[in-house]
Amino acid sequence: MSTQSSTYAIQPIFCTADIERSRSFYVEVFGAEERMRVPGDDGPFSVELRIGDAGLGLVAYGPGVEVPPGRVIVAVFVPDVDELLPRVEAAGGKVRGPANDMPWGHRVAHVTDPDGNLINLTQQL
Repeated sequence: MSTQSSTYAIQPIFCTADIERSRSFYVEVFGAEERMRVPGDDGPFSVELRIGDAGLGLVAYGPGVEVPPGRVIVAVFVPDVDELLPRVEAAGGKVRGPANDMPWGHRVAHVTDPDGNLINLTQQL
């Protein structure tokens, strides 16, 4: 068992059909500060917010697409996505595809835990 857990960080990511409405909610209610915005074809693809010492991600599900309530992805920031990826299935999870380098400076692999919860293994490049 690895003892590297102190090098990991977790950030929830909420999926939304209206990213600006969701961003405004967290700004107005909790005083969130926008830290990063990634453009998409129809407005922002994602927005990263800071609320106190915690981060919160918002990702656009797509215009006109109904987002089921409770749709949450957990981003787990790890030192090396490629080193960790083979452990997922061995531990009972599923790898949903290969790791990819994103234009905003992260390497990301989409996986699920044994219960089907969505996790983005995320590495800062």
